Amino acid sequence: MSGGSSAGRANNVEGRGAATRIAILETALRLFAEHGVLAVSNRQIGSVAGMGNTSVVGYYFASKADLVRELVRDFNARVETRREQRFQRLRDSRDLRDWVGCLVHPYVEVLDEEGPPTWFARFLAQVVSDPGLRQIAVEEATSESILRILDGLGESLPELPERVKRERSRITSHVIVQMCAERERALAEGTPVDPPSWAEAATSLVDVLVGMWTAEVTPVED
Repeated sequence: MSGGSSAGRANNVEGRGAATRIAILETALRLFAEHGVLAVSNRQIGSVAGMGNTSVVGYYFASKADLVRELVRDFNARVETRREQRFQRLRDSRDLRDWVGCLVHPYVEVLDEEGPPTWFARFLAQVVSDPGLRQIAVEEATSESILRILDGLGESLPELPERVKRERSRITSHVIVQMCAERERALAEGTPVDPPSWAEAATSLVDVLVGMWTAEVTPVED
């Protein structure tokens, strides 16, 4: 007599598949953060994840770009959830600090919630600086919530020229990614950090970015 129903066996296989996929993602994120996305092979990921068949990564992810996209998408989904919670409190705020906070705090809160240690900030810093992978980060970051935040920033500073808004938006994204990556790296290496908590670091980062958004615009000479 065979053990278990076909449905039960299918569920077991599905469960093992999901667990393998999660192990691949978690291992890849750590290795990418520590050694660089381009320096890590699928075989290394499979080996460190403890898989006898080190080619299994290719079964779940057709390319490294697919693996990177899945990591970015998964993290962004958690950030989006926290942003939605902030939107409920903001409603129609025209306070610049509120909208800058919507960019900074949800991102930092997920890092704080997952660590220590965390790896995503260092991983993302590499992705956005790589010509072959940057577009993935851009595509995955283009969400309804980001568009709402950009609208809120624009309405908070209606006198700011559109070209300046676009430029400062790019600077904002760069500063958030790089400063969080720098802090994450210091924590991973055991280097003292200041401010001591992620929450304080987020508040400080908002202070800096609000100052940048409200900086005087020097006229461009023809």
